[in-house]
Amino acid sequence: MPTVYLVIPCYNEEEVLPETVKRLTVKMNSMIETGRADKKSRMLLVDDGSRDRTWELISRYSDENELVSGIKLAHNRGHQNALLAGLMTAKDSCDCAISLDADLQDDIEVIDQFVDKFIGGCDVVYGVRNKRETDTVFKRTTAQGFYKFMKVLGVDVVYNHADYRLMSRRALDALSEYQEVNLFLRGIVPLIGYRSDYVYYDRNERFAGESKYPLKKMLSFALDGITSFSVKPLKMISNLGIILSFLSIIGLIYALVSYFMGLAVAGWTAIVCSIWLLGGIQLLCLGVVGGYIGKIYSEVKARPRFRIEEYKK
Repeated sequence: MPTVYLVIPCYNEEEVLPETVKRLTVKMNSMIETGRADKKSRMLLVDDGSRDRTWELISRYSDENELVSGIKLAHNRGHQNALLAGLMTAKDSCDCAISLDADLQDDIEVIDQFVDKFIGGCDVVYGVRNKRETDTVFKRTTAQGFYKFMKVLGVDVVYNHADYRLMSRRALDALSEYQEVNLFLRGIVPLIGYRSDYVYYDRNERFAGESKYPLKKMLSFALDGITSFSVKPLKMISNLGIILSFLSIIGLIYALVSYFMGLAVAGWTAIVCSIWLLGGIQLLCLGVVGGYIGKIYSEVKARPRFRIEEYKK
């Protein structure tokens, strides 16, 4: 029987945590009884610098429930770093680890299918949503557009997959070799290349509390994914520069011909519009290049991606 760890990043989740621990305890006991998981299996709750009673609850549950372990990060490092901290903590104690959110939107009833596919020889199993009916129209449209755009940029991501996945110990060891500071696990995991499969599920409504991914964070996450895994935006800028240069030469030739033929007319509006257009394009291009330089700056400093303050086994 495999030792299964459920790795759950938590940030200000005091409202939902009691129900999450309750339901996952029932699920894990069921897996142990049916032979899908060893008695040493655990749910590992990662407190990502919460400002509410999240760590207090995790500490209490770890004392009362032998299936619960917890780690407390020294300060808030974001969902991806908190998830990585949990996976790296679990990898030496488990045969496989399943990452999922604390808000109970990921269907825990399909965890059995994850483990069955692992027992069948898969090192990575992706949880993929059947549909996005629980999302707003705006979120559904932007999310689907994001996945399609990433494909256009050449980034290998699994469509409609977030961070609900199983990884074997071998896959976790491989993940530990990736040292990026700017983490985008949805892009890194497919690079590992071991045998993988999919489990399809319907996402539930959030049990309690509010989403930790407002529009601002969603946009930031999307930009991190694009700039961390594709240089195509830089190539697009180069191509845009070539096109604009070519058009500028045509415009210059036209202006000279018009001048010598006596057809030139003072065009203040055209000049001002051209200046503003080119100026805006230049600033946009500088912003994209600056984004990549910022990534390089973060990677070169190579600061720790997380620091564990406390670990309750």
